[in-house]
Amino acid sequence: MNKNEEEFLDSTGEQMPEAAQEPEQTTDQQPAEKDAKTELQEKVAELHDKLLRMAAEYDNFRKRSQRERDSSHAEAVAYAVKALLPTYDNLERALKAETTDTEYKKGVELTMTQLIENLKGIGVVQIYAEVGAEFDPNYHNAVMHIESEDFGENVIAEVFQQGFRIGDKVIRHAMVQVAN
Repeated sequence: MNKNEEEFLDSTGEQMPEAAQEPEQTTDQQPAEKDAKTELQEKVAELHDKLLRMAAEYDNFRKRSQRERDSSHAEAVAYAVKALLPTYDNLERALKAETTDTEYKKGVELTMTQLIENLKGIGVVQIYAEVGAEFDPNYHNAVMHIESEDFGENVIAEVFQQGFRIGDKVIRHAMVQVAN
């Protein structure tokens, strides 16, 4: 007998039937393979979910950071413009003052024009406040009321101080007199 034939003999020395000689490994391995495959699929799905969540968190962080930068920029510009507004007011008074020196008046006008253009360059615009315009409490501050037949109700009768805004943010409300 050769070595292969000896392997198929049982303890009594008789040869075992071939069906009994080979254990059924295929049925035991298939569920184990399925469990391993299912486990790997679940792990991949879990990692994919974590990746999607992390990408969404990063996107939200990026958007929030951009909004904060935009907001802080607008607030910094508003803070700087508030410091310059008294200069604007003084130039406006100088323009209204009577003078015989035309060169002086021209210099003040050029300075005022340059200041307004520089403010526009950084996104700051004047709030529309003219005599006869409708009063808007979002942009105007009514410091006086008058009864007048010359103006309709809630109409600006006089502008004391110009207002400014950057985008939708009001830096300073226009100070006006309103007719009732």
